[in-house]
Amino acid sequence: MKKELIYDYKDYWRLGFHLMPPEGWLNDPNGLCWFQDYYHVFFQYSPDDPAGGIKHWGHYRSRDLLEWEYMGIALSPEEPYDRDGVYSGSAIVNDQGMHLFYTGNVKMAGDFDFITEGRQSNTIHVQSKDGLIFSEKRCILNHDDYPKHMTCHIRDPKIWIEDRGHIKAYYMILGARNVNNQGEALIYKSENLFDWFFVGEVMSPEELGFMWECPDVFEVNGTKVLCISPQGIKALEFDYQNVYQSGYFAYEGNLTGIYNLGRFKEWDRGFDFYAPQTFEDGKGRRILIGWMGAADTPQHENPTIAMGWQHALTIPREITVTGGQLRQVPIEELKKLRHKKIELDQYGNMQLYPAYEAVIENHGNADLRIMFSETFQARYDAENHIFSILFTNGADGDGKGRGSRRFRLADCRKAHIFVDTSSVEIFLNDGEEVFTTRFYPQAGKSNLSVLGDRYHMDIWELSKMKITEF
Repeated sequence: MKKELIYDYKDYWRLGFHLMPPEGWLNDPNGLCWFQDYYHVFFQYSPDDPAGGIKHWGHYRSRDLLEWEYMGIALSPEEPYDRDGVYSGSAIVNDQGMHLFYTGNVKMAGDFDFITEGRQSNTIHVQSKDGLIFSEKRCILNHDDYPKHMTCHIRDPKIWIEDRGHIKAYYMILGARNVNNQGEALIYKSENLFDWFFVGEVMSPEELGFMWECPDVFEVNGTKVLCISPQGIKALEFDYQNVYQSGYFAYEGNLTGIYNLGRFKEWDRGFDFYAPQTFEDGKGRRILIGWMGAADTPQHENPTIAMGWQHALTIPREITVTGGQLRQVPIEELKKLRHKKIELDQYGNMQLYPAYEAVIENHGNADLRIMFSETFQARYDAENHIFSILFTNGADGDGKGRGSRRFRLADCRKAHIFVDTSSVEIFLNDGEEVFTTRFYPQAGKSNLSVLGDRYHMDIWELSKMKITEF
């Protein structure tokens, strides 16, 4: 009989409908795929240290994205070429089964800067015929296989297939940092997933950070997309307000030949979003999952660390294209978690629910203020066309050191909100813009108050996902 994972009842910030580490630290989603009628979600995992440590791959699977099985640790750093961490990577499925690719991290002993010397970033290939048992690892690329003008920072392989003139080929994109401290991507090609050769580099017309992490290439309804997580972009008044960003270019042409990248656009403007990865499921949907966290932000506290765990993944989001613009919308399956519709009082105030979904229609594009607790609110300033989220009270408030984020929004017609015990995800105008943040209200329960001249709101209490141990 499968054992349901039950957590300490005092741990009231344990999320109800998000994937988290059973214990320890979680960061990037890895190896996302649909294989043998299961969704597979691997993730960066430090099981023994909630503050982060040497990385493994943890593994969840599900038939419906609502009931999950924790499959344990899939990959561990146990070979000379990955001894210091099984870093991020991806999956691709073909007739031979599931193929996993990741970066094997090695840090040499000595006085190195670990940027231009002292580090190995090896690309590793692992196979599985059932998604449970994994083959011996095979190192398919090492530093000698990368261009000479690269630093030691090359990682996060993502694989895709292209059919060109009835010839099928596999392509791999790797995030990189060159010796001029510019971020870029490297592309390799293979006919068999084992033998790879270099075919080109991808750079943006303007400098966009010193390192590109977690690259991804896909197509939705004829729109070609290059997704990256760049590090080192200078913050602007309304853009790039986190330490590191995640976003995408819509592009034309061929990334291994002549291409034209469009404007870089952020996926999410909240405090806690990084390293997203996409995949196509059995229904033909392009689904995105991100890390609901952020690197190198010591001012942002996560008090769950005292309970032995830290971080989570976002809810799965379907990527669509409307009017030539990419949008993120919550997957339809989440509607099955709706437990009951909640009645509000005449002032639009709801008291103390740990997990709920709200859809607010803002008629007339008027001012709107949404208060989740005494120290956290979201608001739309219609006159100045600015949407913002704001935590008050600094480290003592529900944001635990998070402050404010804002950006220009021509109109705010709709806000679709998911609140879990310690997270908020806000989808504006059917996924035109998104805010994701962790927040920590007392006992994991928050008020919801809405102020506006002309709005209509539907709200549902949400049930928890079921997670069992395989």
